[in-house]
Amino acid sequence: MPADINPLAGTIADPSMLANVPRLVTAYFAGKPDPKVASQRVAFGTSGHRGSAFNNAFNEAHILAISQALCDHRARSGITGPLFVGIDTHALAEPALASALEVFAANGVNVMIDANDGYTPTPVISHAILTTNKGRDSSLADGVVITPSHNPPEDGGFKYNPPNGGPADTDITAAIERAANGFLEDGLNGVKRIPYDRARKSSSVRRYDYIGPYVADLASVVDMDAIRASGVRIGIDPLGGAGVHYWQPIIERYGLAVTIVSDAVDPTFRFMTLDWDGKIRMDCSSPYAMARLIGMRDKFDVAFANDTDADRHGIVTRSNGLMNPNHFLAAGIAYLFEHRPDWSTGSAVGKTIVSSAIIDRVAKKLGRELVETPVGFKWFVEGLSGGAFGFAGEESAGASFLRRDGSAWTTDKDGIILGLLAAEMTARTGRDPSQRFDDLTRELGVPFYERIDAPATSAQKNLLKALSPDQLAMKELAGEPVRTALTAAPGNGQPFGGIKVSTDDGWFAARPSGTEDVYKIYAESFRSEAHLRQIQQEAQDAIARAFNE
Repeated sequence: MPADINPLAGTIADPSMLANVPRLVTAYFAGKPDPKVASQRVAFGTSGHRGSAFNNAFNEAHILAISQALCDHRARSGITGPLFVGIDTHALAEPALASALEVFAANGVNVMIDANDGYTPTPVISHAILTTNKGRDSSLADGVVITPSHNPPEDGGFKYNPPNGGPADTDITAAIERAANGFLEDGLNGVKRIPYDRARKSSSVRRYDYIGPYVADLASVVDMDAIRASGVRIGIDPLGGAGVHYWQPIIERYGLAVTIVSDAVDPTFRFMTLDWDGKIRMDCSSPYAMARLIGMRDKFDVAFANDTDADRHGIVTRSNGLMNPNHFLAAGIAYLFEHRPDWSTGSAVGKTIVSSAIIDRVAKKLGRELVETPVGFKWFVEGLSGGAFGFAGEESAGASFLRRDGSAWTTDKDGIILGLLAAEMTARTGRDPSQRFDDLTRELGVPFYERIDAPATSAQKNLLKALSPDQLAMKELAGEPVRTALTAAPGNGQPFGGIKVSTDDGWFAARPSGTEDVYKIYAESFRSEAHLRQIQQEAQDAIARAFNE
């Protein structure tokens, strides 16, 4: 967490700070992006294209172009099944859906939208794709989620999930990005489009019950009977996001003792407490954004929240408040592999290269293979789909795991089942996830983990991407001999765009930011806070030397 915390962090936003939604929607339709300006082009990151209409980064032209590029991709790839489309509660989601439907209908794509014009979490789209495609080798389904995840209210986002149900790989997103920018450069020539009213009445745009099948299937992945029988008291805060209308059907179907802290939906997100930098951000791993639920922790045995598209989780325990995401991943892994007897003995643990090494120690204790990948959930899709990964997660509070019978549930992050897992753990063991994590640390050591940012120019960031272990030339780190220095993830041999240096009791990884003039340093010590600071300082010193050579 950055050191310069805004003094308003953790407080409700003043009305003057709220997004002007009418002006934002007007900017979406009126703004004309200039494809000659890099920031106004279509750019697919790890989670699709994101931006704000206020700076011409997320406008109608972008969505029309991306939607046509996606239709062309489907045609080239022979994808002829339904396209499941969901939106979150950001103000730009509904306008973007309207634009996308105009293109999808004009191209004759069979689109599935929510039966009640509601909101659809990312994991629900993944679940719908997988359940539809199960046993099929033709007429395969895919999906789109219109969401910028936990980004501020003025942002919009558009991401694509192919027939494997997970985030699209870079070969797909790069092709869509190139084609979409080509449409922008050509004044949208080649984009097929019909008026919105005709699109909504088109036979190719159909209503679909997303809530019913997903809710009915939850017992196949989480022990809902155990949660009900225990009477564990659960608090849930949807943070005004896409999961808001899923919880009441879940409560009613499974008879859970749940309090929904708030079911408010407002595109300004005026009910949120400000994040560390004074911005509204629905980040369920931030203690500032989660201040409301943390303040209520004594009312529940366990509580949790999800971000706006419900693919991330934030776990709050009575015993210790908001859990560090790494800590919950470790506790969840330890619990699941001990309480899922039908999982294959060969199912591995998947983690990103910058996640806590406590996960490595848990996997070793369990006798499970650990597969370490670059950052991005796309690296877990194949493993989750085929059952090779029992659990896969990343340090930014995104994870998913297999059904109780060992088959695939989702191949995208699912914050809903991670929250319910916290309730199952509490119900079946009588100890909340924080207490379970404390049990692990008594045996495996206490991790001190932190991510910080350091300044870097564009040239320095490019240098860091290409930095080799020989160039860094670190033989020792914080008083210990260096055991490994890596630029590729050991789990799949893929470069992760940075470098990671490890010793027996600590490590750091450095990666350039894709959006800011900084690089990120992830570091961890199993000795002390002081040892962590020493690792961080020596990491920055070593990288500074490399920058100056």
